[in-house]
Amino acid sequence: MINKYRVHEVAKDFNVPSKEILDIVSKHFDGQKKSMTALEEAELDVIFEIVTQENSVENFDDYFASANEPKKETKKEETEEKAEKAEPDNADTKAEKKPAQAEKKAPAKTAEQPKKKPKDPNAKPQSRTKGEFRTVDTRANDVDLDKYNEKYENIAPVNQDRRSDRTVNKQKFKQKPQRRPGMRSSRHETEAERLKRIAAERAKKPQLHIQVPDEITVGDLAALLHMTAAEVIKKLFALGQMATVNEVIDYDTAEIVATELGAKCEKAVVVTIEDRIIDDSEDDDKDLILRDPVVCVMGHVDHGKTSLLDAIRNTSVTSTEAGGITQHIGAYRVDLNGQNITFLDTPGHAAFTSMRARGAQATDIAVLVVAADDGIMPQTIEAINHAKAADVQVIVAINKMDRPGANPDRIMQQLTEHSLVPEEWGGDVICVPVSAKTHMGIDKLLESILLVAEMQELKANPNRAAKGIVIEARLDKGRGPIATLLVQKGTLRSGDIIVAGQAVGRVRVMVDDKGRKIKAAGPSVPVEIMGLAEVPNSGDIFDAVSDERLARELVEQRKAEAKEEQFKSVQKVTLDNLFDSLKDGEMKELNVIVKADVQGSAEAVKQSLEKLSNEEVRVRVIHSGVGAPSESDVMLANASGAIIVGFNVRPDPVAINLAERDGVEMRMYRIIYDCIEEIQAAIKGMLAPKFREVEQGRAEVRNVITISSVGKIAGCYVLDGKITRNSKVRVVRDGIVIADDEIGSLRRFKDDVKEVASNYECGIGLAKFSDIKEGDIFEAYTVEEYRD
Repeated sequence: MINKYRVHEVAKDFNVPSKEILDIVSKHFDGQKKSMTALEEAELDVIFEIVTQENSVENFDDYFASANEPKKETKKEETEEKAEKAEPDNADTKAEKKPAQAEKKAPAKTAEQPKKKPKDPNAKPQSRTKGEFRTVDTRANDVDLDKYNEKYENIAPVNQDRRSDRTVNKQKFKQKPQRRPGMRSSRHETEAERLKRIAAERAKKPQLHIQVPDEITVGDLAALLHMTAAEVIKKLFALGQMATVNEVIDYDTAEIVATELGAKCEKAVVVTIEDRIIDDSEDDDKDLILRDPVVCVMGHVDHGKTSLLDAIRNTSVTSTEAGGITQHIGAYRVDLNGQNITFLDTPGHAAFTSMRARGAQATDIAVLVVAADDGIMPQTIEAINHAKAADVQVIVAINKMDRPGANPDRIMQQLTEHSLVPEEWGGDVICVPVSAKTHMGIDKLLESILLVAEMQELKANPNRAAKGIVIEARLDKGRGPIATLLVQKGTLRSGDIIVAGQAVGRVRVMVDDKGRKIKAAGPSVPVEIMGLAEVPNSGDIFDAVSDERLARELVEQRKAEAKEEQFKSVQKVTLDNLFDSLKDGEMKELNVIVKADVQGSAEAVKQSLEKLSNEEVRVRVIHSGVGAPSESDVMLANASGAIIVGFNVRPDPVAINLAERDGVEMRMYRIIYDCIEEIQAAIKGMLAPKFREVEQGRAEVRNVITISSVGKIAGCYVLDGKITRNSKVRVVRDGIVIADDEIGSLRRFKDDVKEVASNYECGIGLAKFSDIKEGDIFEAYTVEEYRD
């Protein structure tokens, strides 16, 4: 058995078309064959026999004699077939014999047909030269081998030194360079001639025009003037000013020096990054359209601001605030007969002064809520001052008219004492008696707001880059930095790049006040966004920009400036304040680290604590931030001897263990009153016996079961400690305390139990709170009385 020998391969070896081979096969054998068909041994025998007979020669002497005749090279000789390939080793003897016969007799046909001259099998192909093959006839009797040996000797001499390949013959140039006409020989030029030459060259040049900023160093000015720093310093000396190369001079001095040195100086217009990416241009009147009014609800603590807003919105907000006291800024929109009003609810407690100031600056109308049975209080006066400072129209809502001791006339009398004259008494301040409980006067209050807004003709351009103010910001454990923004100009769209103070990012998700995802927000619309790289400060101005790279560069500049200001604020000890510092050696410092759930609350707690300083003790807040107290906070407190004050947050277990190990005190509060009063009492040395919380254990909610007769039951796994039937429970979600409740029922399987130890499962039902979700942490504790 031989290897597969196909029709087209046989035709190629015999230098004939495949059709001739197919004709021979079809003539002597049955069946249709193609060019890729493998031929059998019998078929090959017939083909080789027929081709051998057709190409036989009469005399081999004539064939070999033809080698000495002159040859005519044609284009066809370039495409002659190569020598017959040897058959595979495993072929049969018969199959090897037949190709050999064909190879021997094939040249006969070429002899008969000179047009198809075969290639000499003994000829050796040489390198291709200009597209032609060179053939050396080895059948000749005499071969001149010396000719080839001579060529080889020229290419690689026997005695050639190998090192000569790497050596380079050096050539010495003895000829001196010719001096071109006009060239100077500096060797013979004196200093006076050099100065004269430089002055002449400068006189020929046109006057130099330079642009100088407000301040410039002497070295930079010299570079602009294309001079050396020594020349500029010399001119300054002549003008009576001693300066060094790195000293900063103002524009006026630089202009005088440049003019004296023959240059024309102009003041450079510095284009900052803010000018390039932030649009602060004024809008044309034709582009402005009417916008919704933004109303700020202000007043003293517990005078019913949130309840009044609750009555307007017909929702419950007060119940979610700890102690019924508003501790965050909320932004809401109310639709009144097709006209929207945006409300900002600001806290009334004294600690939130800065938050009230921000609310007044961001709004068009201030609703001053005064309790009819309580009258004007300190925070009411402060709110009046904020409204006056922000030039905001004030509408007075006299609340709690359903109380028996309500006296609106006394309220109006007190308002006149603070330059707020009611309309009933000939003034311009609208006073509306209302009751948040009975909804009395709510419609009249809203109509008054729309009337004042209509008189103000509030307008904005929605077709520009968004600009507004940060109402509130916080750090969410799962979603990252979250900011509540109030759009004042333009339209904020999802995907926009915004810069808010020292924070930059892209708007990933945007939701309105009702929690619905929206794609765009126009003027006077409050939104909550995600996507910032860090938490901005409340009250920061935000701008939508187009270039993210420049925006990040701007933020880095702002951070560097803030750090520089912080370094400047640190008072260094000098000879002037050395005595005062020594005198303050008796003063004690109470270092505090403040952590809160939102940025505004952290600022409020910080300002309140710093105001508690007295002559003996100084309260210094060394760090304030958003989020639960972490391990790094405990390490900072340990290094600086500080206590950690948390507002509406809970520390993580790692921070608790580290604080216990290092002896760092952490105090957590939910109502700002308790925080201020406790620290104030500690400062004054009057810390009375108090109640403290004793931690019992922690349980994780892994399943929530709803029972129609009972409500929601949390299927829990006790992580550590134990849970007892009489325990109080804090519900912690993402490090934020969302509820403080008591255990209503504690069961294992179907049995009521008194306590459940760690690593056991149980069912816990809370007395009041029902918004339980999987992943919540129940922190069980008891309250006990203690004395120092």
